[in-house]
Amino acid sequence: MRHLLRYLGQRLYTTWATFWFIVPFVLTFPLQWFFSRRPNGGGVVHALNRFWSWFSITMWAVPVEVVRESSGPNPQPCVYVANHGSYIDIMMLFKYIPGFLNMMGKASLAKVPVWGPIFERVYITVDRSSAVSRGRAVVLARRTLAEGKSIAIFAEGRISPNPGKELLPLLDGAFLLAIEMGVPLVPVGMPLNHMFMPDVTKDLRVRHHRLKIVFHPPISTAGLTLADIPALKQQVAAQLTADFLPAGAHKPGPSTWRAPGNATPQEQRRSVNS
Repeated sequence: MRHLLRYLGQRLYTTWATFWFIVPFVLTFPLQWFFSRRPNGGGVVHALNRFWSWFSITMWAVPVEVVRESSGPNPQPCVYVANHGSYIDIMMLFKYIPGFLNMMGKASLAKVPVWGPIFERVYITVDRSSAVSRGRAVVLARRTLAEGKSIAIFAEGRISPNPGKELLPLLDGAFLLAIEMGVPLVPVGMPLNHMFMPDVTKDLRVRHHRLKIVFHPPISTAGLTLADIPALKQQVAAQLTADFLPAGAHKPGPSTWRAPGNATPQEQRRSVNS
């Protein structure tokens, strides 16, 4: 009975979280669609996305611990370098970083139905397998910083298969950009997002779980050259890895109403592969 009640609770909470993810987007979509097509409408779209993020995270009713290790506000502009463990990472950054924040995301985001084209018009998408796409992304990122606006980059390049336990090797792009433009780097750790919504195949898995976001002190790039990138990457990787918590060492398993010993072979495979 205990497993059945837990299963029903997990399915109900998944429905609740999904509902409050969709509703604010549906309500703001007409304005997002309209302003994403205006030459200077990006700021309005981002404000709507910040509202969407704030509203959804609030309605999910999860406690969020926000740690700001620097006493003052982060410098503007800067390059935020974050780990990537869940699809809610973008929402967390939008909610807790004030003002306009440009975001560099993978090109596949533009293919997300309805929202993807809006993201592509307002933010930066990049196909890392294409030299042309990478070059375009760098030009747009430099323009963002030159305009005094900050940008966030998931330096791992994709969601880690073992978030909260393993940080993928950081790519050079974010560090190269910060050095070339002479702006600080701000490492951002999000060690528990995957416990709320893990990246799993053929399954929507949502669990009520506390979240945490850590803003590390800005790292100055003044006087640094491209030769300093390996050491800079090592420093940031050490900070992001230090944010990992025992509570986030494993992804949550699939929902099942059966006791662990009575799980079907299919459920056991899903648990192993998650």
